[in-house]
Amino acid sequence: MWWGIAFSTAFTAIIWALGNRLSSVPHAADTGAADYYWKLIDPTFVSRASAWGLYLAHQLVSWGLIFYAQTRVRKYTNGLHPINIWALGANAVFIFLHLLQTHVWYDGLAQDVSIFSSQGSVIVLLVFVLIMENPRRGVFFGIKAPLAKDAVGFVKKYHGYFFSWAAIYTFWYHPMEATPGHLIGFFYMFFLMLQGSLFFTRIHKNKYWTFVQEFLVLIHGTLVAVFQGAGLYPMFLFGFGGIFIITQMYGLGLSRMARFALIGVYCAAVVFVYSGRGLAKLNEIIRIPAIDYLLVFVLTGLIAGPMWLYKRFAAKAPALPS
Repeated sequence: MWWGIAFSTAFTAIIWALGNRLSSVPHAADTGAADYYWKLIDPTFVSRASAWGLYLAHQLVSWGLIFYAQTRVRKYTNGLHPINIWALGANAVFIFLHLLQTHVWYDGLAQDVSIFSSQGSVIVLLVFVLIMENPRRGVFFGIKAPLAKDAVGFVKKYHGYFFSWAAIYTFWYHPMEATPGHLIGFFYMFFLMLQGSLFFTRIHKNKYWTFVQEFLVLIHGTLVAVFQGAGLYPMFLFGFGGIFIITQMYGLGLSRMARFALIGVYCAAVVFVYSGRGLAKLNEIIRIPAIDYLLVFVLTGLIAGPMWLYKRFAAKAPALPS
């Protein structure tokens, strides 16, 4: 883990150091939140093929390693399995290839797919974490939500495939630009790929390490909003901060006094910011939690429903003649 964190930090620094080499790449005018600025005006077959080809290779390798681990390893250890070393090495190779691809052909997947697909994939990833962690820490102030056990078990068993897609898809969506937002985002993606490489190790389930994966989205979202200068940073700061207060801190083993203190700090910060920002904008702080918690039940239902139907009709199916 610590070597992975060091690699993530060092490679983020490399992206920053090489950033000036991309300053001459022309971009179309920014047309708003639904548009993505960092893509070629005139993409070529090679620029598209390099991004999509390397993305698909990265994705298939990752899924193959997960499948191998689930079918051949299937037990947790304190150290690394050989397959973990393969996974770490594969991700490191594709990280280097993405840097090379950016500086030769530049474009990422953003040329052909919506920015909302990238953002949405990470949102669903975080919601799946809320679903998986419900039996351990609950969803609302330590209280477990009434989620279907079969659906929770399904997410736990197969989450690696979706998490791999969400991280790798988002990773190849963006060129390796050196803007503050890109640097923070790539640093976060490196952490997610590191976590995804440590399957079937004790650290993969360590509550403090997994909390870091969740909490980084607060830092990333808030800082990106600050750098964009649109004045939306409180929505991300207090939105993801609200999820921490409502759910995440109950998985850290904090004392009741510590939890009350954190709730007090959160409420004081809200009062301080919105006393100047205006109470009319106070609804900003509930937007992200409302979406995430609604998705917890919607996604659980979408998984549990087909599982229930399958069991119902499979039980009624006539037995095949011997």
